[in-house]
Amino acid sequence: MTPAPQYGDHAPELRAAARHIGRRTFLTTASAAAALAFAVNLPGSASAAEADAKKITEDPFTLGVASGDPQPGSVVLWTRLAPRPYEPGSGLPAARFTVRWELAHDELFTRIVRRGSATAHPEFDHSVHVEPTGLDPDRVYHYRFRAGSWISPAGRTRTAPARAARISELRFAAVSCQAYHDGYFTAHRHLADEDLDVVFHLGDYLYEYAVNAVGGARNHTDRRLPAHYNRETITLEDYRLRYGLYKSDPDLMAAHAAHPFVVTWDDHETENNYADEIPENDVPREEFLLRRAAAYRAYWENQPLRTPQRPRGTDMQLYRRLHFGRLAQFDVLDTRQYRSDQAYGDGLDIPGPESEDPARTMTGETQERWLIDGWRQSRALWNVVPQQVNFSRRKLDLTEPARVSMDSWDGYPASRDRILDGAESAGVENLMILTGDVHVAYAYDIKRDYDTPGAEVVGTEIVATSISSGKDGADKPATWDTYTRANPHMRFYNGRRGYVTVTLGEQQARADFRTLTHVTTPGSPVTTAASFVTDAGNPGLRQI
Repeated sequence: MTPAPQYGDHAPELRAAARHIGRRTFLTTASAAAALAFAVNLPGSASAAEADAKKITEDPFTLGVASGDPQPGSVVLWTRLAPRPYEPGSGLPAARFTVRWELAHDELFTRIVRRGSATAHPEFDHSVHVEPTGLDPDRVYHYRFRAGSWISPAGRTRTAPARAARISELRFAAVSCQAYHDGYFTAHRHLADEDLDVVFHLGDYLYEYAVNAVGGARNHTDRRLPAHYNRETITLEDYRLRYGLYKSDPDLMAAHAAHPFVVTWDDHETENNYADEIPENDVPREEFLLRRAAAYRAYWENQPLRTPQRPRGTDMQLYRRLHFGRLAQFDVLDTRQYRSDQAYGDGLDIPGPESEDPARTMTGETQERWLIDGWRQSRALWNVVPQQVNFSRRKLDLTEPARVSMDSWDGYPASRDRILDGAESAGVENLMILTGDVHVAYAYDIKRDYDTPGAEVVGTEIVATSISSGKDGADKPATWDTYTRANPHMRFYNGRRGYVTVTLGEQQARADFRTLTHVTTPGSPVTTAASFVTDAGNPGLRQI
């Protein structure tokens, strides 16, 4: 096994700048700002020459295309030039290239709507983020890129309906947790074939853990992965290479090409179970912030995100709001970057004074206020919150008091109460929480009082299982009986891999849990394990 990279591998300029980074403050001095701008290579901070894209001799579109964050008149288009994505630098010189793009009404590109050019900067690992404007709302478009003589695969995207539009239905999917080393992304291939308006990726897009030469559980026989994947990601180059591995997966590329994605991260895009500036292990703060800055930078480079989401050093505002007519408002959360440290040393524990401290926060004060203020201004029928970790109470034992996960909202009950208080004060009647993280599918009735039988249901939580994390799984994991008995509000529990589709209508919402029999070998069919509906104005799930 290749030795793990050392924190000393970070660029010295970045290390010097990091000493001046304050808590959620970019930099405190102008000299440090200049040093960090150079170290993370912002365009303009170094003199990258312009190269002729016609001289690219290998296909640069090996990572496909993607779109995201649809608005009524705009959508983000993404690609990254990477002729050899498994190599540092991806097979390109440290020069900038001109990339042309086209947006059309038809898949043959005979009716071009917009076209233009963008620069693929080496400072951003030759990624391209295009934000065409002036588009028609609620309309399908097709897009592609050109670099020299090379043409990218075509992608299909869709703008959001106008803010005041009365729409009768919206269909989306929620996905999470795709560990390359745990299996194939077959679920994404099936996702590509679904009829959807948008996909929400709820985190753990990649994992920082080592991937061996045969791809772990994939057990490749037709290739050998380079040795630099067989170590944990720490540096910017490490994270960039890991995205090259993940995004070269043909099933993931197919899903991105078929639907616009709205992405948010959890922990593994940086490091397992980190909390704000606090790492999982006993690592000096400065060292972890260097790693976090690298991870955030690579995340933005490889996702269809808008310019306001571009990171500044160790910080990146990922929480944001999207509207789909008068039917739905989506408040996308970041429950990792601003949270208090996990209580009782993280893990599974009985609630106590430390976890129940009213000062503890999952979202940070600013994001919490943003969420509740957004609900107060919402005119949407459905208010949906795509976020990362289990929101409803989840007892892990049949004993009393029962253990809960200190990494989930159970470890931050005061923060959860403030969120539910805010929803009530804002008059939110149809609250739906979308969750990932736990590698299983759950359906919950959200309550304020879980101990009194028949207590009021105040919302719905839909938990998407993993794409591959946890390997093949089982319909009824070993904990199935315990969890379902300990949590009567848990209406569904399934441990297979897959995703969930949700159809929002004017009268009700429907969730279909789509599962696969296996991911450690390719080709699994997809089936619907269960379907639930909840009526508008009358929270509470019922199976159909």
